[in-house]
Amino acid sequence: MPRQFSLHVVGADFPNRKGGNRRFEILVCAPGEPVSLVPEPWNPADPNAVMVLSARGVQIGYLPAERAPWIGGMLRSGREVRAVFQQATARGAAIRVALDGAVPVLPAVTTVPTPCEDHDFWPDPIPPDD
Repeated sequence: MPRQFSLHVVGADFPNRKGGNRRFEILVCAPGEPVSLVPEPWNPADPNAVMVLSARGVQIGYLPAERAPWIGGMLRSGREVRAVFQQATARGAAIRVALDGAVPVLPAVTTVPTPCEDHDFWPDPIPPDD
């Protein structure tokens, strides 16, 4: 079982009950910033739901339904699970989670160079009309 891994945060397009825009808060989050994982057993849609809060206490979404029971169970049993913001994504956000109480370490950032940055790539030449 891995001790650290990345997880998607879902539900970024829904409004927060106490106000605040989840998408905006995700844009304000910085990579490596701590986030809180809060089990939500009173949630009418899913009693296994685990809410994700930014360092400012604003909800940015939920853990995915397939991981929430597992991580929520660890949190409810008192196991120290720590998480940090990893990055904004098209569907919401990604967080890095450590199951052993350690501070999660962000993975190395990999970028795909654009044609302007990658000098080994050039578009196919267009031959002249004869």
